[in-house]
Amino acid sequence: MQKTVYKNLKGLKGSVTIPSDKSISHRAVIFSSLAKGTSTIKNFSKGADPLSSLDVVKSLGVDAEFNDENTLIINSSGRLEKPDKILDCGNSGTTMRMMAGILAGQNFNSVLTGDASLSKRPMKRIIEPLSLMGANINSEEGHAPLEIEGSGLLGIDYTSKLASAQVKSCLLLAGLFADGLTRFEEPYLSRNHTEIMLKHMGADIEISGLKVSIKRSQLKPLKIDVCGDISSAAFFIAAALIVPKSDIILKNVGLNPTRTGIIDAVKLMGADIEVIDSYVHSGEIAGDIRVKYSKLKGCVIEKALIPRLIDELPVIAVIATQAEGETIVKNAEDLRNKESDRIKSIVCELSKVGADIKETPDGFKISGKTKLNGGTQVECYHDHRLAMSLYVAGLVCENPVSINGFEWADISFPEFERLFAQLTQN
Repeated sequence: MQKTVYKNLKGLKGSVTIPSDKSISHRAVIFSSLAKGTSTIKNFSKGADPLSSLDVVKSLGVDAEFNDENTLIINSSGRLEKPDKILDCGNSGTTMRMMAGILAGQNFNSVLTGDASLSKRPMKRIIEPLSLMGANINSEEGHAPLEIEGSGLLGIDYTSKLASAQVKSCLLLAGLFADGLTRFEEPYLSRNHTEIMLKHMGADIEISGLKVSIKRSQLKPLKIDVCGDISSAAFFIAAALIVPKSDIILKNVGLNPTRTGIIDAVKLMGADIEVIDSYVHSGEIAGDIRVKYSKLKGCVIEKALIPRLIDELPVIAVIATQAEGETIVKNAEDLRNKESDRIKSIVCELSKVGADIKETPDGFKISGKTKLNGGTQVECYHDHRLAMSLYVAGLVCENPVSINGFEWADISFPEFERLFAQLTQN
């Protein structure tokens, strides 16, 4: 599907409620499948990725159905059953990596596969530590499909060179089925939804700074109302900051400190953004955010900030085109291992519309403020975040921008266009 975006001359006005957090939805449905009893997940994400997690746990014998449009009821015996088919994770790396940790410790064999994009993503980062725990996993040179021979696992003490919530979650979930203690340490703190939810569900888990440890545990059923996804909110934050005359409120946004790097980054750039209300539910912080059009300046984004905004870096690149001076993003080499090589992709496509952006080995450099010309077609490379970032860029281009493959936005945010329309009808 090709989507054409036109310059917004009136500004974005009003308020929208941000849809459910994808990361929390994944964990809620997967962890509930391991808990004996009935779990209730309100406001479960309808993005394609969380629905892949839902389909996988159902294929493992878990009873999971919606009792209304947004409430998912899960009934589980606390034990998974041997699947009678290959488990399809779709485009979801989160599904594949977390389920690999769980399935490695079961008493049956299974196979995890995915679409063409997921099959290119690196899985050695989980295969190697799981193998140290005693897992038997065959792969296509470190890529899906993953053939997993369920076996007994032993806890290990693992120090990761990469700050990755997916790797951390994979090993912690394997640790639920392992003898002894499983310890994980990372160089910077990645998102911690797994630790929060496992603790809330009664797991024997200890957290100390960059270290987390877990013992074999039986989880209790979960009741949760999933907050809005700050990674989805990021596109609205970006648009309001760079489209003149904008003033919006984003409701029910997740404000977990390991995910609010986007807020910290744009504040460094001089953004007029504030949290106007906040509350805590099931250990997760959420609230409302007000964002206004701002005169921005360049900054450096690096080191410990990177894991807290890794998914938002493509749209931060768009923001940087409208900031005075130079913006430098570094230490973000893992962007090359996402749904696309997001460094190469965002540099290539923003260059097409007139951005002064240069690729570096671990990020990019952008000089602004730049008038974006548009008037061309751009590609999203089967990458949902790139598609939506280019949509935001189109709102400030002098001429229309046509995005090829825009349907990939539905992977994480099927409500994207509808919510933007609510803010432009003024």
